[in-house]
Amino acid sequence: MDITITHSQIKEAVEQAYNECKDIKGGHNADYIPFLANIDPNLFGISLTLPDGTQFNVGDTEYKFGIESVSKVLTAILVLKQQGAEAVLKQIGADATGLPFNSIFAILLENDHPSTPLVNAGAITACSMVEPKGDSWGKWEAIINNFTALCGSEAQVLDELYKSESETNFNNRSIAWLLKNYNRIYDDVPMSLDLYTRQCSVGITASQLSVCAGTIANGGLNPVTKEQVFAKDLAPKITTLISTVGFYQNTGDWLYTSGIPAKSGVGGGVLGVLPGVMGIAAFAPPLDPAGNSVKAQAAVKAVMNKLGLGVFNGDRVTVVAD
Repeated sequence: MDITITHSQIKEAVEQAYNECKDIKGGHNADYIPFLANIDPNLFGISLTLPDGTQFNVGDTEYKFGIESVSKVLTAILVLKQQGAEAVLKQIGADATGLPFNSIFAILLENDHPSTPLVNAGAITACSMVEPKGDSWGKWEAIINNFTALCGSEAQVLDELYKSESETNFNNRSIAWLLKNYNRIYDDVPMSLDLYTRQCSVGITASQLSVCAGTIANGGLNPVTKEQVFAKDLAPKITTLISTVGFYQNTGDWLYTSGIPAKSGVGGGVLGVLPGVMGIAAFAPPLDPAGNSVKAQAAVKAVMNKLGLGVFNGDRVTVVAD
């Protein structure tokens, strides 16, 4: 059976999800990064973007929070654009680890490749693959310009978060040098690690993040700016990566209960992509033990369930204006 959904139904679902989830308790801010530990835990927002550019926002959707691991999706897109899907598969991989996002053990188990660009090891490798090789500033320009193009508005580093990240990224330093030991860093090691740390420190709003998600859902065409940010045939590749590891060791449970490929970050953000239908983002700082926002994941799941949507029925969905 085909599904037709109106704008008013979407607006109602987003508002209902917000009201149902706003008082959810539980979880804790990411206290191993001092900057994140001090963010107001009561902040909460939901944003949904349709392929025609229509956006539905409720709550703190203009608050700039640390993008953190959601940034892995954006830079994976950049590397896919620059070097192609086959290079990403060969030099990084596309397989879920089934382990925490910052696992060193995963590298030891699969030392022939870092598994996926959506865990820390693979994301550091992805930064080493960004062109132009050997040029730190040129690489950063490519990364941040890609962020801006995907989000439809300027993205900038939160300097205080970048400083906090740089002073506490001991585990990622170990990951970077272990990757070097297995010849899975393709440029200077400290530079690649710094680029990764910097991209995780970009400030983003839920509204910007849902535009980014909407761009992926819309086959690389930004719904707001109408710019073709990346080739349409790359959209299934990035959505597949999100599907397999977006919630780390909880990804299977997430996809089973929510029906939408989504990527989380320890800054409290969640980005969800329903191909051809919509992009959605939510933000709330307190995290569960796996590093996923308690309130944001509940909100995205609530919107999906209220609308009766899922990644395996998206091709039968039509969204119409009232």
